[in-house]
Amino acid sequence: MALKMHPALSVHVGEWLRAEIVEPAGVSVTELAAHLGVSRQALSNFLNGKAGLSADMAIRFEKGFGVKADTLMRMQATYDLAQARAHEREIKVRRLSSAA
Repeated sequence: MALKMHPALSVHVGEWLRAEIVEPAGVSVTELAAHLGVSRQALSNFLNGKAGLSADMAIRFEKGFGVKADTLMRMQATYDLAQARAHEREIKVRRLSSAA
């Protein structure tokens, strides 16, 4: 039996970074986007939970703030899985029987 994490325990990594790292640093989205070498719109979408984390963006945050890219990617995967689990009953797939 697999352990299931309650969806409320997962958080979008962009929203977490905004609240825990970016806002306390006192840097604006425009300034941070320029510093990270990404567009303001792409960064805003990510920090507001409208876009997922790419490996490239994870490395940029690692270099900019010291938070490990691997950790951020695991947070994103956990969030994505929790979102999919929330509607897994809508996913209609039967188990594939093995050929004998």
